[in-house]
Amino acid sequence: MSTTLVLLPPHDPATEDWQARLEREVPDLVVLRPGSREDVEHALAEADAAYGTLPADLLAHAGRLRWLQAPQAGPPPGFYHPALVAHPVQVTNMRDTYTGHVAAHTLALVLALARGLPRYVREQARARWAPDWDPGAVLPLGEATALVVGVGAVGAEVGRLLAAFGIRVVGVDARRGGPVPGFAEVLPADALDRLLPGADLVILTVPHTPATEGLLDARRLALAKPGAYVVNVGRGPTVRLDDLAAALSAGRLAGAALDVFETEPLPADHPLWRRPDVLITPHVAGVGPHADERRFAVLLENARRFVAGRELINLVDKSEWY
Repeated sequence: MSTTLVLLPPHDPATEDWQARLEREVPDLVVLRPGSREDVEHALAEADAAYGTLPADLLAHAGRLRWLQAPQAGPPPGFYHPALVAHPVQVTNMRDTYTGHVAAHTLALVLALARGLPRYVREQARARWAPDWDPGAVLPLGEATALVVGVGAVGAEVGRLLAAFGIRVVGVDARRGGPVPGFAEVLPADALDRLLPGADLVILTVPHTPATEGLLDARRLALAKPGAYVVNVGRGPTVRLDDLAAALSAGRLAGAALDVFETEPLPADHPLWRRPDVLITPHVAGVGPHADERRFAVLLENARRFVAGRELINLVDKSEWY
């Protein structure tokens, strides 16, 4: 008896051959790649599984659906809508498919902040020679403590890389505890407030969940060590940007580097664009070679397991969105 998997639109040209490859690699798997809304509804009516984003109006057509593969590690807001959370369908995600890329980007942001590069980049654009000889303008990495908020695949790799520079690394995580390479300690999520005052670098790699939305707000920024730096490569809604901008303007923080934002694109009139102590990249930390092949590998492995009736990898707790 065959199993039907639907590849949901919008379709990325890079995944055009996935239909044929999946059917070739997984016996008894029928893969549909509908384009129009009508074709999607018909395909979902016979689907056992799907890949992509499934809003509530389409989920209503998927009476047989038992597995949904999310196309990202942290899908955009609204992916885990109430109807999907209540539905018995199992959801898996793409975690750990671009860990190395995000970790390398994070390290680049940290090093740039530590050496005051955001200001020098702006001076270069003006062809202005403006050295800053103040020793306090740089962060000595061998004397610094980094607090990694979220010690999943990305956070763990970020911590390992930071430790190689002599940084003392501590972490908080809602699920992970015990020894993690490169970390002095990893504590439960409720230790965040206690650890903030001792951190020179606060690095967020956590997904957007009901528990992490607005995690770094005015109250917690007030707890941060004076002169600390904030780096966010996780998800935008975890940091309240107006609160961050206010803390920077008050001189409480030394700087920030952000790859993700509450609103994307970041509005052109937002004050963070013009701050010399802020480095902004447009949600590109995960960019790098082999990303599509790694995503296909997860989809293929789960397709094999699903057809064989085995446990899926990268299972998500839908109520927590990860």
